[in-house]
Amino acid sequence: MRGLLVIGHGSRRGEANATVRELARRLATDPAPATAPCAGGAPDAGGGPAGASFGAGAAPHARPRPWSTVEAAFLEVTRPDIAEGYANLADAGCTEIVVYPFFLFDGNHTHRDIPAALEEARQRHPTTRWILSEPLGLHACVIEAVRARLDDTLRGLVHAADTSA
Repeated sequence: MRGLLVIGHGSRRGEANATVRELARRLATDPAPATAPCAGGAPDAGGGPAGASFGAGAAPHARPRPWSTVEAAFLEVTRPDIAEGYANLADAGCTEIVVYPFFLFDGNHTHRDIPAALEEARQRHPTTRWILSEPLGLHACVIEAVRARLDDTLRGLVHAADTSA
């Protein structure tokens, strides 16, 4: 059985940790679209591909999720830590653990700290194995998300200028 461990940095700000937990929840429950939302055209205002409907029902040709259980964990500051999240997946019967570091770019945490913590956790659960995904980096969807945030900011500037005149 395969599990997914979503790892955030961990923060003293509860809102930041809630974002990691919400990502894990959505990866556990939301249908996976048949194609990546930004893999062929600009996203619409709803964040999906132009013309797609991801509202009340599932995407029309959604793929099954490739994992049965999802856990959120944190590298530092808050809990559950990586060992606890990994143990929760192992205790749920997962023998293969896909690890997603919810980090923007590759650095010491994703190259050194997270793999070390995962290997330590695996040693406590020797019937398991893990594979680490790449962080967001310059994935096409990240670039589209940055463009969308900048567009929102610029629209806000125009709106602010219009209301102050």
